[in-house]
Amino acid sequence: MPAGTDAGVPETGVFGRDYAAIDSPVELGTASGRLLSVSFPETLSDDADGVHALLDRLHDYFDGAEDDFADVAVAITVPTVQREVLESVRTLPYGDEADLELIVRMTSGLDHEDESDLQTARQALRANPIPIVVPDHRVRGVDGATPAAVAKRLREIEGIREF
Repeated sequence: MPAGTDAGVPETGVFGRDYAAIDSPVELGTASGRLLSVSFPETLSDDADGVHALLDRLHDYFDGAEDDFADVAVAITVPTVQREVLESVRTLPYGDEADLELIVRMTSGLDHEDESDLQTARQALRANPIPIVVPDHRVRGVDGATPAAVAKRLREIEGIREF
């Protein structure tokens, strides 16, 4: 049984729902009230609880409600420079897009003309533990952690033209 807060909202556990709007289940991993992971499994884990406020918000988002998830508390457990890249991606507004060079320019300490820095950013996007909340689907020309079919659907929902 997941641990809960005084308000009854679980703060630690595995949560998930199947979403017809994106033709995929979504599973969340949380600890101490922070989001650790977002995944798109073929089927939900047996222990996934379907009750979580973020799952409700995702439902609304998939139905077209604008949400940038900026207020979601996260714990991004990747190397520091990758975390900084993901934090830059997280600032991309709903419905906007950027190319990899812009993301690297937005990330302190990285040079958009340095191929190794561009590669670092690519690796960060592929390793993104919390897609949607860190919207790698808004970065043009790079495969992020969001499965391609789901990323395409998210861009459609947000009104982002196909890359």
